[in-house]
Amino acid sequence: MTTSELITPAHLARKALIYVRQSTPQQVLTNQESLHLQYALRWRALELGWRPEDIEVIDSDLGQTAAVAQNRAGFKEVVSRVTLGEVGILLSSEVTRLSRNCSDWYPLLDICGYRQCLIADRDGIYDPASANGRLLLGLKGQLSEFELHTIRSRLTAGLLNKAERGDLGLPLPMGLVRLADGQVVKDPNVEVQERLGLVFSTFLRVQSASQVLRFFNAQQLTLPRRDRFGDLVWKPPTVAAILAILKNPTYAGAFVYGRSQTRRDGTGKPKTKRSPFGQWKIMIQDKYPAYLTWETFERIQAMLQDNYAEYERNKTRGVPRAGATLLHGLVYCGECGHKMMVQYKGGPEYLCLYLRQQYQVPVCQRIPAQPIDGFVVQAFFQALSPIELDVYEQALKTQAGIAQQVRQAQEQQVERLRYQAALAQRQYHQVDPDNRLVAAELERRWETALAALKQAEETLALQQRETEVQPELPAELKTAFAHLGQQLSAIWDQEELVSTPHKKALLRCLIDKVVIHRLTPDQIQTRIVWKGGETTSTLIPVTVGSFSRLSTAAEMEATILELSQQGQSDEAIAAYLTERGLRSPKQRQAVLPSTVKTIRLKHRIFQKRSQSHPRRIVGYLTIPQIAQALAVTPHWLYHYIRCGRIKVARDPQTGLYLFPDQPETLNLFQQFKAGTLQNLRF
Repeated sequence: MTTSELITPAHLARKALIYVRQSTPQQVLTNQESLHLQYALRWRALELGWRPEDIEVIDSDLGQTAAVAQNRAGFKEVVSRVTLGEVGILLSSEVTRLSRNCSDWYPLLDICGYRQCLIADRDGIYDPASANGRLLLGLKGQLSEFELHTIRSRLTAGLLNKAERGDLGLPLPMGLVRLADGQVVKDPNVEVQERLGLVFSTFLRVQSASQVLRFFNAQQLTLPRRDRFGDLVWKPPTVAAILAILKNPTYAGAFVYGRSQTRRDGTGKPKTKRSPFGQWKIMIQDKYPAYLTWETFERIQAMLQDNYAEYERNKTRGVPRAGATLLHGLVYCGECGHKMMVQYKGGPEYLCLYLRQQYQVPVCQRIPAQPIDGFVVQAFFQALSPIELDVYEQALKTQAGIAQQVRQAQEQQVERLRYQAALAQRQYHQVDPDNRLVAAELERRWETALAALKQAEETLALQQRETEVQPELPAELKTAFAHLGQQLSAIWDQEELVSTPHKKALLRCLIDKVVIHRLTPDQIQTRIVWKGGETTSTLIPVTVGSFSRLSTAAEMEATILELSQQGQSDEAIAAYLTERGLRSPKQRQAVLPSTVKTIRLKHRIFQKRSQSHPRRIVGYLTIPQIAQALAVTPHWLYHYIRCGRIKVARDPQTGLYLFPDQPETLNLFQQFKAGTLQNLRF
């Protein structure tokens, strides 16, 4: 029976949709009365005149929020059916059930007005096509959106107020438990406490989460974790699990709120992003029992941040790795000031790519790594030599402490597995033997527990045997370790004693950064910045590809010509130039006699009569003869022979490239030099 003048026979001829929604799954279970009221709208539709077979209920959005329409399949179905003109009236207990977002609400009003679809709630019936109906529905939609904001603000304010006192009941990590009265204490399981302590102590020793994982895997130790029900389980370690322990400030006794921020992307899906260390909203120290001090926690976070190899973005150094370059993460470009990368293609070198990546300009600097590393290592030895370090005894004490921790952890693990095996045995003996389904499962659990126990016992026995047998170092190595400051250079190149990652870690103990700048093609200005601010600067010679790229090329050439004309030998001239600190292009410390000879012959200063008479072959032209006729260097011809543009074979008797001694030969070469011919074949 129709009770509104807005309802016409055209409306009654179409469907009546009842939209049912609850915001959360918890409301679906607890707010049953609200759910009954929404389903009771079927009687309202019958009273308005719709037939029972024309009334449909859409309740697929139970447990979904109306803040966005992205994940609401029921709301999308309502919009599509209204658009198709199938709906005469849309019923909801209140407009907040349909939408709490005006960007979703107003398009629905437009479609309903265009398709002559009415909207009804408990207060009345509205026609979105009329001015009054749209005004009332628009106001209700705005109030609905504002109400959601108000509710969220009120709840957030109460939550923040409780968090500022440190009373907010946040989930606790493994190792901490909350008692019935709200007090937080350490887990009474001693194995859990000591296993977490082993994670922190191992990281402070090896300074890398991956190295911690390798250590735990080598000792076959597991980590305590929580399952989805919050119960204690022991699982194999992973890098993610270790990082979760190392990055959690709760282990340092701090209550922290706001470690992450949740925002919705363009599709409406919530995305959580971790806030950087030090940018948390609320932090209260000494709130929980601590596994480590706050200063140690800050040190661990700094080490983790520095382990990320983000040279260009965050200027971090990265973990010391096995690469040949010893200063990766420490080298800065003296030209532009940015951190330099490492490249091993064509030999290890330091490469400044920042300006190229940002502005697509040429590479700033490309400097070979070996000369820089060699100078820095020698400076490191000089800085370390006055220091008296008795590393051997300290290393033995550290190793004994680590072995004690590992043995204790393995003993606790064996004790736990022994209890689990005994528990599985008792459960198996208590089951009715005729109940084969249960007995078979309990037998399987017992066998699994026994296998795990056997493996843990074997690992413990092996570790104990290794601890009892301590390898004896030779006397010279003991002396070197006892006076490491003076003897480190003696064992530096012994890879079995000092690995490449260890070398890099040692250098980082004293060196903050190294700034390099190519002043000339063969000289690198290098400045070492030590921990504490002291600096060491020097010029490092590097090899170049040709004699002309030497900064002392003019001086060397003049001296060579002068001494050669005086009749001195190439060897004597090379020794004299070496004493003056000069060097050959491919050498860093000396001048080679071959370099002197090349310069001397270039200026046609000969020591033997035969050198002044170039070789001549009857009927043929040699490379020097053609080069002289074309006014080019012999290297120019050799280059095109090697690349295949001049095709000629060596003479089997003389081993020379010979060309016919004819005018046509020189004409062809003249055309090739001018570019009119691309290839020559003889």
